[in-house]
Amino acid sequence: MTGKCHLIFKINAAPQPRAKIAKGVHQNRVFLILGTEMATESSEREDEGKLIGGSKHLVLDEDLRELSKNAAWSVSSCKPGNGVQSLRDDNFDTYWQSDGAQPHLVNIQFQKKVKLQLIVLYVDFKLDESYTPSKISIRAGDGFHNLKEIKTVELVKPTGWVYISLSGNDPRETFVNTFMLQIGVLSNHLNGRDTHVRQIKVYGPRPNPVPHQPFEFTSTEFITHSTVR
Repeated sequence: MTGKCHLIFKINAAPQPRAKIAKGVHQNRVFLILGTEMATESSEREDEGKLIGGSKHLVLDEDLRELSKNAAWSVSSCKPGNGVQSLRDDNFDTYWQSDGAQPHLVNIQFQKKVKLQLIVLYVDFKLDESYTPSKISIRAGDGFHNLKEIKTVELVKPTGWVYISLSGNDPRETFVNTFMLQIGVLSNHLNGRDTHVRQIKVYGPRPNPVPHQPFEFTSTEFITHSTVR
């Protein structure tokens, strides 16, 4: 393991020239764009823990914000030149490549407890074939000593962005409140040994700019008059 497998400092991500980002809201679901058609991830696939295909464009709920840059990132192993920095460079041509026994781990650690709602990975079965993850475990906790598995998903020949919701079965459990998130690649397609992941982003709910308000004002004038003097 080399120092390139760890990224301790915050990253100021470069502009994203290759990833087109769009936004949409539909009953708190994330839109998936497949070619020119738009579809939502079906509840049946969520229940089965199986995600088929991928999304060409990154499409997000407007109530989400990216928290990736606030964390320290590390991986369990990496090939020289294909370290953890490749997961955060906004470049689909680069990738993290593991170099060791499964499971292959990505560790995301925050200095304070944060609310996380969504993980998004960019993987490419067409290019990476047997290096493409087929089964992923998501774990959360205060640190390495008490990580607990919260979700397992199966990927079926994914090419593009893959969305993994951290919401629980209870409708009130819309996020995970944690210091650490760990993404474990348990197996690859075609019984591959090492893995390729091209991008990872993590998102949490956007904070309400007006404390103690159940809704968010969009007008500056409304925000100005939202408190009692």
